[in-house]
Amino acid sequence: MADDLEKTEEPTPKKIEEARKEGNVPKSMEVVGFIVLLLASIIIIFYLKVVVGRMEEYFKWLYSMIGLQLDVERFYLIVIKTLEYFFIIILPVMFIIVLGAIIGNVSQFGFLFTLKPVTPNFDKINFIKGFKKLFSIKTFVEGLKTTLKVFIAFLVGFWLFWKFLTEIPKLELMQVFEQLKWFDNKAGIIIFSMLGVFFVFAIIDLVYQRYSYKKSLRMSKQEIKDEFKQTEGNPEIKAKIRQLQREMAKKRMMSEVPKADVVITNPTHYAVAIRYDKEKEDAPRVVAKGVDNLALKIKEIALESGVMIVENPPLARELYKSVEIDEIIPPKLYKAVAEVLAYVYKAKRKL
Repeated sequence: MADDLEKTEEPTPKKIEEARKEGNVPKSMEVVGFIVLLLASIIIIFYLKVVVGRMEEYFKWLYSMIGLQLDVERFYLIVIKTLEYFFIIILPVMFIIVLGAIIGNVSQFGFLFTLKPVTPNFDKINFIKGFKKLFSIKTFVEGLKTTLKVFIAFLVGFWLFWKFLTEIPKLELMQVFEQLKWFDNKAGIIIFSMLGVFFVFAIIDLVYQRYSYKKSLRMSKQEIKDEFKQTEGNPEIKAKIRQLQREMAKKRMMSEVPKADVVITNPTHYAVAIRYDKEKEDAPRVVAKGVDNLALKIKEIALESGVMIVENPPLARELYKSVEIDEIIPPKLYKAVAEVLAYVYKAKRKL
């Protein structure tokens, strides 16, 4: 019984789908951060020339203002022009960052829109549970991961910065735009080094988050049984329903026996009731059939209803095997059934 309560089984597709509807999906923020940083780095590298050009335009314009009297109107002009250049430079970068965040999430779990995670739920406001989460294994792992990432990034950055320190004195001899190019080169080195660090952490975190997600959705054997009952139906109830359906079908079949023209038997094991309506049907139809006890019941009802019983073992067996209830007999049995019906009609005329 204890094994049924332990969550040792992998989550079913239904369990995963229900979790997805609730907004519970495997998501690594490290992957999102890496993609955002990657796209931002690409846009910065290719966009930096535009930025330098825009900054050159701005400083030339700003230099042209030197010597002019600074009144309120000119002050507002400087502020507006500064904001204009600022937004021209920063907006493409902001757009790429937002796009990277969307791609980072969609690439992990597909497109998903749900308000469940942000819907207020006062049941979650539990200070005891919140306090326990501070000392949970998940919190410890997240803290360790963040600390390790920052430490390694700091070491890489510090090593690169130490190498660049030797070139700092040369910057004093360079012009402003040559200095910008130097910063552009060194920024590229730092960016790609950081990208390498974040990529490694993103892969590790992605694997861990997917494992942790599957583990959090694990089910006990009893939960799988209960889910199966919900989706497929309780086997006992389904068996009961099938039994009731058989009984109802049997009652309907027995109610058709008195309307039959003849019951063909073998004589004890098989019984097949046939009806032929010349005005509505092109061929005789099997309205009831059965073996053993059911065959005896069909014959009993036929006797009570005055339906003639004809013994023809080969025909009774063939009709039972090849024709279902409420089906017209196949052409290969037309002749044999016609002979039986002719015999029945002739006997009825004599009576």
